[in-house]
Amino acid sequence: MDNPLTDGDSWDVKPNSLSSILPGGNKHELYKKWLNNAANFLGDLKGSDGKMVPILYLAFHELTGNWFWWCQNVASAADFKAIWKFTFDYLVKEKKLNNLLFVYNTADFQSMEAFEAYYPGDNYVDLVSYDKYANQGGKTLPEWVTDCRKQLEIMAKFAEKHRKVIAIAEIGYEQIPEPTFWTQSLQKITDGFPVSFVLVWRNHGWQEHEKKMHYYAP
Repeated sequence: MDNPLTDGDSWDVKPNSLSSILPGGNKHELYKKWLNNAANFLGDLKGSDGKMVPILYLAFHELTGNWFWWCQNVASAADFKAIWKFTFDYLVKEKKLNNLLFVYNTADFQSMEAFEAYYPGDNYVDLVSYDKYANQGGKTLPEWVTDCRKQLEIMAKFAEKHRKVIAIAEIGYEQIPEPTFWTQSLQKITDGFPVSFVLVWRNHGWQEHEKKMHYYAP
């Protein structure tokens, strides 16, 4: 989502942006318009049997990062939980969408406390997940695998306690420069964990501004 407070994009990180869409905030009505548009689209997605198609809804994703206007560096845990619950109630109860699976999604975290700090509650979440890329932070692939498994271990313990499904919602190695990445890195990350799905990022193709190919799957 674009920044509702500044009219900038998702990466326009300004304090009070998330709080502005809370009930009583000066951008709350704008946020409701956005949700109405989303509800009209999501409610219209139906299969040949006429039933609504299940949708994974990653609200305010990568919340433990510092690059979006809803991330933890510019949004309090209380405000984050409040807007999450409002969004859930508006789409599910007000708009009667019963096809949404709400995904609590993080980036890097190093402890259970960090992972669950912004968690809005079991009644508002279906899956828990994280996003993590191999070409970030300057670490070797073995170091990256170790970090990923540490996060999965924390997340799996949390999910077992709260009876939630776990997933890796975004992952990958841009341009796949390591030919054994799938079997010697990615598979080693998930071995032994009840991961429901793993999603690599997009194959955008040529990116003119960076003068390179941008892809994550063959």
